[in-house]
Amino acid sequence: MNTLAENPQELIINKPSVMRWWICALLFFATTINYIDRQVLAILAPQLQTEIGWSEVEYGYIVTAFQFSYAIGLLLAGKLIDYLGTKKGYIISIFIWSLAAVGHAFAGSAAGFGVARLALGMGESGNFPAAIKVISEWFPRKERALATGIFNSGSNIGAIVAPLVVPFIAIHYGWRWAFIITGMLGFVWLLFWIKAFKAPEKHPDVNHEELALINSDQVAEDAPSATMLEILKTRKAWALAAGKFLTDPIWWFFLYWLPKFLNQTYHINIDKMGLPLITAYLIADAGSIGGGWISSKFLKMGWSVNAARKTTLLICALMVMPIYFVSGIGTLWPAVLLIGLGMAAHTGWSANMYTLATDFFPRKDTGKIVGFIGMAGAVGGMLMATATGHLLEATGSFKSIFIVAASMYSLALVIIHLLVPNIDSVKS
Repeated sequence: MNTLAENPQELIINKPSVMRWWICALLFFATTINYIDRQVLAILAPQLQTEIGWSEVEYGYIVTAFQFSYAIGLLLAGKLIDYLGTKKGYIISIFIWSLAAVGHAFAGSAAGFGVARLALGMGESGNFPAAIKVISEWFPRKERALATGIFNSGSNIGAIVAPLVVPFIAIHYGWRWAFIITGMLGFVWLLFWIKAFKAPEKHPDVNHEELALINSDQVAEDAPSATMLEILKTRKAWALAAGKFLTDPIWWFFLYWLPKFLNQTYHINIDKMGLPLITAYLIADAGSIGGGWISSKFLKMGWSVNAARKTTLLICALMVMPIYFVSGIGTLWPAVLLIGLGMAAHTGWSANMYTLATDFFPRKDTGKIVGFIGMAGAVGGMLMATATGHLLEATGSFKSIFIVAASMYSLALVIIHLLVPNIDSVKS
């Protein structure tokens, strides 16, 4: 009794600390800012198209400029983050993209916005390689899908915050201030990141139990880091790349053309745009967290990684199919709800695709593989952006685009399964 009283810590069952979830919160806010900065242009596009006078094709090229630099940047960012580490890599990335976001305020032509988007894409390309690498460093495999879903939900929160604040700033202070104020958020985030982030084994707020949990199902990584060529020789890399190439363009379409679709189809102006966009992205947010939770839940129930991940991907592929009917709906809110369901399917899909990257490859190669598959998705988005601009200029109809959106996820899952029939036999 006396001994226990003299050592009260021994009365307490040691529990893991929760610093990993605070780190996940930082990733969530970085991703939120990332999507606020890229969404500002989409919200202001109807106003800027009238004021500056660009065509649908020119707007498609502006979007393509971002996709092009984002694709190139992802390859470079992945290698840079693997080399520099996540802390320094994130600092460089968010500094560049925040500066570029502010730079939009000084554009006065379609070409000027194209240059600003090139710089923004280069900077923003570091977010997901860095964030996924942090998840692989800070979470055991059984928690990664949920953690990825949580931080990835920041993409939807960013797309919710943007239509809340951007129209207000643009209406009261002018569209240039919308870019300046939102662009400054990244510099604020940097202050918290620089102060709070350290590796788990060096972090003062990580106790022994949390560190043991983080490393509980990690595989020893004695082998040297793989080269990019070695990674590209594996079928699992191409399975991930195919999945991103076919489905990421659908998300980019929602991000950049949804405000224009609502404006063109239902005559929703900038001052009324907020509620439909917020509703769609709130539904999408549930999909991101839900998709990560379901996959992690299946694993905790004893399912294999193969069954857990592919079943979740199948659920997402089925959920997106009703998007086929959107172009034929004449009233606003049924269309918004179906679009939200499709976006939720995508975010759940995306969370599991990124988690697969950490299943397939060791932590030291996470930046490279996430950069590569992100590049594949950006190339797909670049092709779709250009095609969408030309298609809308020629026909004025979104119908064929929604048909493509409804079918790509099922096609992607078939390709992933053909290339990697059993995930458990190839996971790192």
